[in-house]
Amino acid sequence: MKIIPLQSQHFDSVIALGNLVHGDNYLDDVSIEQMHQKGCKEGINASFVALNNEGELLGFRTSYSAGQWPIDKWCSPTLWPVDKADMAYFKCIAIAPSAQGQGIGPQLLKYSIEALKQQGAKAGVSHLWKQSPGNGAVKYFTKAGGKLIKIHDDKWLDDCIYHGYVCTICGTECHCQAAEMVLEF
Repeated sequence: MKIIPLQSQHFDSVIALGNLVHGDNYLDDVSIEQMHQKGCKEGINASFVALNNEGELLGFRTSYSAGQWPIDKWCSPTLWPVDKADMAYFKCIAIAPSAQGQGIGPQLLKYSIEALKQQGAKAGVSHLWKQSPGNGAVKYFTKAGGKLIKIHDDKWLDDCIYHGYVCTICGTECHCQAAEMVLEF
């Protein structure tokens, strides 16, 4: 396996895997391009893909550079341990079902953290899917050192209403909770 920066040639595979893991219409051509752009700063790309020896996608992590992402109503900057100008965002991770449990997620996170630190970030925040199977998303981020900041109800409902997102649990009306968590570097 190799981990390399996300590039445009990976977009189709990333979209397919993201939609398989997170639900239909979670990713599309526009959103992955925007994610990629928000993760590049000073020539450093903070988003990565894991590929097997045949070049097939095993997983990916998209991350946004500090100062290059919108702080919206789902964020709690007054509770963060660093200034919002120094806060990166861990946007999305997905691991192919056949590759889960092999430590790929933590490796992708490690690569993103190193890139974000090189860009000048001091911490990263994320909204983790509490209803993930076995609450695995929160467990994974907690094991990496993430601290819970706040729980948000209905985080992805707007995506269902306005962007056609179909949650793998709730369908077209997602009421899943998001755990806002911060990982200091």
